[in-house]
Amino acid sequence: GDHEGPHKETEALGVTVQYHGAAMSKPAPNEAMMKFAAEKFGGVDILVNNAGIQYVAPIQDFPPERWDAIIAINLSSAFHTSRLAIPHMKQKNWGRIINIASAHGLVASKEKSAYVAAKHGIVGLTKVAALELATSGVTANAICPGWVLTPLVQKQIDDRAAKEGISVDQATKELLGEKEPSLQFTTPE
Repeated sequence: GDHEGPHKETEALGVTVQYHGAAMSKPAPNEAMMKFAAEKFGGVDILVNNAGIQYVAPIQDFPPERWDAIIAINLSSAFHTSRLAIPHMKQKNWGRIINIASAHGLVASKEKSAYVAAKHGIVGLTKVAALELATSGVTANAICPGWVLTPLVQKQIDDRAAKEGISVDQATKELLGEKEPSLQFTTPE
């Protein structure tokens, strides 16, 4: 993604910013990223796990390699970064782990088996971390936002409209109607 624009904006405020393009699907790149952060900043004080990908298909048609990739990126990467950040946080008696789950960490949708499993896993991982860290000054919380109109979600809407032969507006209303009582997207701001 675009990291140069935000990088320049934060540097203008006198904040040191670094970027690391770790491939989140494997432990080794996660470890390299966390080592990079430790070398540049002395450790990670606040960890936000927000990596995510999606694929939509019924369970019987779900490609195993897609399942593995979604679980690796959406769930396992949060485990790896957390386990590597926790020792520094505990040593300081302070730290924050913020895991971005999804409404799908609490409820399910058809044809999203891997995504829903991973996001439920994120909620479970967060609960375990919160219990294990409760007396250390380190907190762990999961955020479960509703639908955010990202390119990933827009593709799902477009695919639904094409598959069902309906307008994009109708597909949007149906998607929001399933899990979003406000019938509005959450905004990234």
